[in-house]
Amino acid sequence: MINHADVERIVRALPVLRSATPDLLRAFEERGSLARIPAGRDVFVEGQQVGAIPLLISGTVRVYQIGETGREVTLYRFRPGESCVLTANAILTEQSFPAIATVEEEAEAVMIPAQTFREWVAGSDLWRGFFVDLVARRLASVMAVVDEVAFHRLDQRVAALLASRARRANPISITHQEIAAELGSAREAVSRVLEDLGAKGWIKAIRGRIEVTDLEALEQAAAV
Repeated sequence: MINHADVERIVRALPVLRSATPDLLRAFEERGSLARIPAGRDVFVEGQQVGAIPLLISGTVRVYQIGETGREVTLYRFRPGESCVLTANAILTEQSFPAIATVEEEAEAVMIPAQTFREWVAGSDLWRGFFVDLVARRLASVMAVVDEVAFHRLDQRVAALLASRARRANPISITHQEIAAELGSAREAVSRVLEDLGAKGWIKAIRGRIEVTDLEALEQAAAV
């Protein structure tokens, strides 16, 4: 059960609730529960039976798969106001979770029990719409991942990732392995690309950090 004092801030954080009826809000308050999840914690792992769906209020959760070779591919992230489409699908089809969901930034989430979520999607236009919108947005992001992995060179993808991160913070706190996991590539291949970018004078690699020294050149390389 959610403390009544928390409901107002939760409604502000979750767009789906802004048009909810008083009865639906009351049911949400009675059946939901708040959870704080530290960074680095797995929310779900592959093969796990899903008991609840998280609606994120704060933080970031990364959803990814690990192949037989150990290579990771990031499928998507969900952030405040969002949820996990693979969790929703696992609940509605009563199947196990097919990937791994790990908290990247300490998160707070409303947990809705699986049976309650099934009932709401079956009986509420609001929650059906929420699920359909979730599927549509996540399908687009997963298709973008497929497009990048299948059709874009690794050097372009590394340049695009570094340019995007550098616009937010420079130097970037990231390792070669983390870049490889993000892009679904091998660490050795990423290291070769980074060495080449360093030789061109576009970046400086420091242990655990990368400083972008020529953002414009990186952006141009990403767009080629």
